[in-house]
Amino acid sequence: MHLLSGHARTAGILGWPVDHSRSPRLHGLWLRRHGIDGAYLPLPVRPERFADSVRALADLGFRGANVTIPHKEAAFAVCDRVDATAHRAGAVNTLVFRDGMIEGSNTDGWGFLANCAEAAPGWRAAAGPVVILGAGGSARAVAAALLDAGCPRVTLVNRTPARAEALARALGGPVAVADRPPLEGAAMLVNTTSLGMPGQPGPAIDLAPLPARAVVADIVYVPRETALLAAARARGLAVVEGLGMLLHQARPGFAAWFGVTPAVDDELRDVVGGDIPLRQSQG
Repeated sequence: MHLLSGHARTAGILGWPVDHSRSPRLHGLWLRRHGIDGAYLPLPVRPERFADSVRALADLGFRGANVTIPHKEAAFAVCDRVDATAHRAGAVNTLVFRDGMIEGSNTDGWGFLANCAEAAPGWRAAAGPVVILGAGGSARAVAAALLDAGCPRVTLVNRTPARAEALARALGGPVAVADRPPLEGAAMLVNTTSLGMPGQPGPAIDLAPLPARAVVADIVYVPRETALLAAARARGLAVVEGLGMLLHQARPGFAAWFGVTPAVDDELRDVVGGDIPLRQSQG
């Protein structure tokens, strides 16, 4: 039994809704593994109460919190300080309460790169151009991380070109917008949209133009192997599943709140994703 004392450190995840989140079981495993006197809680907060709730958590002695949909931009606004990752992503997913200050960062891009390094160890951001499907918050975090890690060019492909163009302007640097994925010569293709999730088709893309050494990544993790990843595997391409990004992005926050840098391993994957279907049911 995991017992708490009056000195227990506490953190949690803010969202609306938040009952779908796998973060409590993720952080819960790490807390038990390291014998930490602490707890990580699901914190359902309505959007109109978000700022007041964050300040209340800080006043109650919480060490910090993760932030999920729909609060990531509101979290940016409530912070006293935000780091470079949050500025680049335009949103905050990790809050740390320290010395009376609310500090914010965005670990999504970091988690994406760490997941890629683990799943495709021969790949590097500087290996060549990257094509990103989508232009939302996840696309921004991934693109910013890739550019900062040395990616020579990012091309955004989105069903609403104006949104992709706005994101390209916000990111700056070697970012282009295209109406079709320019796969010839690309070192990586990344899906940051919801395509491939249950009830949705996968991206309608012919992967044939991708070079044999290219990597295909999908941030969707339900199912574990999306239609896009299955098509990439069938062509013999290296793939990066989405679950690892969820696991890796959690590590910096845990370290800041609980004082231990945790590991991502097979036990964690089983606990967090063991009940996720491997592939989408065909009905």
